[in-house]
Amino acid sequence: MKRVLAIILGGGAGKRLYPLTKLRAKPAVPLGAKYRLIDIPISNCINSEIQRIYVLTQFNSASLNRHIARTYHLAGAGFTQGFVEVLAAQQTPDSPSWFEGTADAVRKYLWLFAEWDVDQYLILSGDHLYRMNYADFIERHRETKADVTLSVVPMTESRAHDFGLVKIDRGGRVLSFSEKPKGDALKDMRVNTTVLGLPGEKAKEFPCIASMGIYVFEKQVLHDLLNAAPDRTDFGKEILPASLSSHNVQAYLFKDYWEDIGTIEAFYHANLALTAQPDPPFSFYDEKAPIYTRSRYLPPTKLLDSKVVESMVGEGCILKECTVKRSVIGIRSRIETGCLIDNALLMGSDYYESPAERMKALETGKVPLGVGANTTIQKAIVDKNARIGRNVQIVNRDHVQEASREDLGFVIQNGIVVIIKNATIPDGTVI
Repeated sequence: MKRVLAIILGGGAGKRLYPLTKLRAKPAVPLGAKYRLIDIPISNCINSEIQRIYVLTQFNSASLNRHIARTYHLAGAGFTQGFVEVLAAQQTPDSPSWFEGTADAVRKYLWLFAEWDVDQYLILSGDHLYRMNYADFIERHRETKADVTLSVVPMTESRAHDFGLVKIDRGGRVLSFSEKPKGDALKDMRVNTTVLGLPGEKAKEFPCIASMGIYVFEKQVLHDLLNAAPDRTDFGKEILPASLSSHNVQAYLFKDYWEDIGTIEAFYHANLALTAQPDPPFSFYDEKAPIYTRSRYLPPTKLLDSKVVESMVGEGCILKECTVKRSVIGIRSRIETGCLIDNALLMGSDYYESPAERMKALETGKVPLGVGANTTIQKAIVDKNARIGRNVQIVNRDHVQEASREDLGFVIQNGIVVIIKNATIPDGTVI
């Protein structure tokens, strides 16, 4: 794995995850009470003994830079050449434009990647939830003497249109590639997935093979493909389909849990799935392959006569005489007496308010940090540092599917209420 350089694509503006990406890059979005999305691919790399990692980003990258700088000091002890480094989009005389796609982002930094004496580039995405030993992936790439290998998963037809789909032969070679096909093009990409080893019934349920957006390229092959066609800006839409006839492109079947959490709905459900008992589809409780994140040295969480059912609660929280059901409660959350948090994701806070500050806010008619007394939050995402008043109902009372009320501190997507970062919801509000 010392012959591999990892490149994590931080994604574009993250419009599908808006407003969680209003003030931060997509890979910096909080996940699972204490982590961030970027921790998943970086941890997978470290656990796979790949220690040279670049993260490409261009939108709202300040919090991402800060998180990576505070978390990943791979070369700190001087015993390793490992690093995790953010590469932001930049304008140069040769390249005056910003990143225009996944392939274009990599192309603009090829000069830097070329300096490393490696055999393969591992291209990863920054907004997926999964645990993978990349060593197995790369081993398969080397065994088949592939020029390019893409990791794939079986996919249901109902979800297939959101992904790049492939057809493969019995040896695993990719025969055709179609990025997010619709209608007849989608039907044309249906295959007999028993070729992947799926049993008959399972193959009927999963008739498509989806690319995970994770690739291994031979070093020289990537340089040749990107330099040969500077107008091709995207791996899935242009680079991969164009390479099938001239290169050995292989598929690697990933058999474990994988979720693309690039939308509000997928993000919400992936987080709540972490609370499932006894076996969540993805678990942070794996000593052999831990997920790393920033060490914050927060105090333990305090539960004061509260009822917590099938939930995850981060460090440094204070829950006072409240009920929490199937929810994820982020670090430093403060939930007051009489609250009901049900099927909700609270991201917590970046700082504490002292008792004196909270008392002063209440006395002056302002809303303290956290969730005020006798408030109900159901099927909602509450972003960091939100101030939710007393007797508030965040329940989507009118069953609205889509709404944008940023002036009032919230939006609704797919029926899920999202309270915007730093928003204040006054006492008695009903959403």
